[in-house]
Amino acid sequence: MIMDVERIYKEAGALLEGHFILSSGNHSNRYLQSAKVLEDPRRAERLATELARQIRESGLEVDTVCAPALGGVLAGYELARALGVRSIFVERKEGTMELRRGFEVRPGEKILICEDIITTGGSAMEAAEIIEKLGAEVVGFAALANRGFCRRVGTEGSPKPECKLPADKPFFALADFEFTMYSPEECPMCAEGSEAVKPGSRGN
Repeated sequence: MIMDVERIYKEAGALLEGHFILSSGNHSNRYLQSAKVLEDPRRAERLATELARQIRESGLEVDTVCAPALGGVLAGYELARALGVRSIFVERKEGTMELRRGFEVRPGEKILICEDIITTGGSAMEAAEIIEKLGAEVVGFAALANRGFCRRVGTEGSPKPECKLPADKPFFALADFEFTMYSPEECPMCAEGSEAVKPGSRGN
């Protein structure tokens, strides 16, 4: 049975409709708030178990899951638990991603980078660069939701130019959520007098 991820997000109140400012600065009438979908541990476990199934079936070897803080921490932990591997995270200190809190990686350790949502993959790539500088090997990327800029395993087509994930590493996600986006100058909702809000963790 195919998991209806969009329905799960809607039932959790995690697929918002309105007038939103995205982290890119663009505007959209829809917004994914994965913190809402992950606040129920049973739902989080269900989503992570399905993502882990896809990763196992691909044959990818993973020793550790690493998530960029803050948004990826819960998704990364649940995915690591479903895979039966270690969970670590990187976090920003003065604007730069670092591996802190006593976490260490071994040379050659196979690391999967996990986010709650991947849009262009910028934060995931920052995490990957830190891990690789420390000598471990980034073997792939994963997210609960894909904003549609990058091509996930099992889908056709090519990634959009904005995608920052490497073409030679697999990207696993449960579903694509492709929203219409507008620059602030061309936003029809702004033209109608609607005020945009920024619901994400970086602006409130």
